[in-house]
Amino acid sequence: MKPLRFGAAFFYFAKIDYFTAMAFIKLTKIEQKRFFVLVGCLLLAIAGWLFMALNNKYVYTAKTVLVYENFPQNKAFHPLQPDTVDLQVEGTGWQLLFARLRVNPQSISISLDKLSNRNFILFSEQLYSVNKQLETSQKIISVRPDTLYFDFSKRTVKRVPVKLVSNLSFANQFGISDDLEFKPDYVTVSGPQEELDKIKEWKTDTLKLQHIHDSVVTRVSMKQNVFKNVDIFPSSVQVKLPVDEFTEKTLDLPVKIINNTEYYNVKLFPKKVRITFMVALSSYQQVNEDFIDAVVDMNEWKLQKHSQLTIKLNRFPDYCRLVKLTPDKVDFIIER
Repeated sequence: MKPLRFGAAFFYFAKIDYFTAMAFIKLTKIEQKRFFVLVGCLLLAIAGWLFMALNNKYVYTAKTVLVYENFPQNKAFHPLQPDTVDLQVEGTGWQLLFARLRVNPQSISISLDKLSNRNFILFSEQLYSVNKQLETSQKIISVRPDTLYFDFSKRTVKRVPVKLVSNLSFANQFGISDDLEFKPDYVTVSGPQEELDKIKEWKTDTLKLQHIHDSVVTRVSMKQNVFKNVDIFPSSVQVKLPVDEFTEKTLDLPVKIINNTEYYNVKLFPKKVRITFMVALSSYQQVNEDFIDAVVDMNEWKLQKHSQLTIKLNRFPDYCRLVKLTPDKVDFIIER
């Protein structure tokens, strides 16, 4: 005999138990039919009772997040309690059954216009507007806590530059060919003066781009505000990355002398240095000796007593990349 599958085996043994029980109880076919009708009615009664119970109204608690709107003008503030509250919601048993799986709404909006003449907000004054945000079959009875308190200080406004945070990789021979462009190139922050004094710039979220081979224009969100009592506007900026193919260029630059306060007659050997750098094709003809300054500092001899002076680049385009500077030091003679 072939082995029975699990389902078939279960049915087989259940059938044996059923007939065994029927044989033991010795019910007639009419009595068996009445028994099944009784069980069916019992199940229907239970289903009807459960349906009616779940349609009744109950009060249950649901957590939700507060979203503030209608901020008072010329005031800086921050809440003195968490932004999560407990709603005492009246709803059907069905809503109670699924309350832990789906809280509706996940957030509610609270107006702060009353803060213009006091430092607290009462939920009881806004229950009508809050209830309009819920499903029609739900009703908020109360909120815990009912009162929200806020700390105030004088609000000031300040503009700070935008700083891009990026993780970029370019195709071979490509790179940033000019200054980045932001629209706007600053953000407006408002809050207490002591907090604004700490803010010198505002960083963006990290912009991640791979294998760039052409200019990019995109929108980047500003980094999340970590100051509880400071507002920022706008929340995102447009950034343009000018990208071009780069090639190598070589120039011979005259060496200039700085910090020669005693006006010594200084002769350098050699008088020129050769610089090799990478420049964008679009700027190849434009970038020349006028864009780069190679200098030596006489303080290196006067203060540090060096016998050679180090070549430094006082001016060099940000969008160019230095490859080589030859030589990197020069000899000198001072004629008194």
